[in-house]
Amino acid sequence: MARHIAHRLVISLPVLLGVLLIGFLLLQVVPTDPATVSAGPSATKADIEAIRQEMGLDKPLYVQFGKYLVRVLQLDLGRSMISNRTVAEEIGNTLWPTIELMLASLIWAAPLGIVLGTLAARKRGTLIDRAIMALSVMGVSVPVFWVGLLLIQHVGGAGWLPFQGRDGPIWTPTGLKSIILPAVTLGAIFVGPVARMTRTSLLETLNADYVRTARAKGASDWRVTIRHALRNALIPVVTLIGLQIGFLLGGSVVTETMFSWPGVGRMAVGAITSSDFPLAQGSILILAIGYMVVNLLVDVLYAYLDPRIART
Repeated sequence: MARHIAHRLVISLPVLLGVLLIGFLLLQVVPTDPATVSAGPSATKADIEAIRQEMGLDKPLYVQFGKYLVRVLQLDLGRSMISNRTVAEEIGNTLWPTIELMLASLIWAAPLGIVLGTLAARKRGTLIDRAIMALSVMGVSVPVFWVGLLLIQHVGGAGWLPFQGRDGPIWTPTGLKSIILPAVTLGAIFVGPVARMTRTSLLETLNADYVRTARAKGASDWRVTIRHALRNALIPVVTLIGLQIGFLLGGSVVTETMFSWPGVGRMAVGAITSSDFPLAQGSILILAIGYMVVNLLVDVLYAYLDPRIART
């Protein structure tokens, strides 16, 4: 298992380097000059040029990128050009709310998708199966911002639940109430794909020889489904969940913006619109690392579900 994890970490390094390069280059092609933003509206051309030299913006791009890599390796992400606080401090203040939102979305959406997919597979061809698949298709097709707008209008607007900001940690009553609508919005796009994949994978597994053997020994259909078939059927489902979490990171940007949730996604949008380049680069880096960590956890879960994977 340790060798398997080490191998995954090694092959993730080029991906991280590519993310750093792309994030650096994207912020170089925007029309706004970082030196102009940092100098302020009343600065003279001489002041702006002095700031450009101080920030190293007069150097070639490969030199700037090399210095940026060195700073990242030293865990120095720079300072925000707007607040003048370190980027690490700004990210530290917003990282946990994003983790809270992701966990609150997954903790209900993934189990619900697996349960619905299992029920649809067991009731194949019935009205229950067709209703679940129709809801799954609708869930895949509906954009996250539309779900959020409906919840804000009909639930938040009615005063049943708060829909603006974060009122504390998730383990407090006020914090739990404030996270319900963002978590439902973000998790709603997750249930459909998980249910469809669970149904498809489980139908294939139920036709396997060992499942027929378990039935021949007198085990009930639900016991065979839960104890024998579902574990192997979850391997492609875990793959899908890992991929969908990447989409959740993108959806969290929209969700955090709509609900004024103080997370990394909302901070990244604010940093980009205000031309706060160090903060924007740090936000992109953290989101990319989060996606890589999720994929590593998915690989470890693979090895748990099927030990043969860890030996490859």
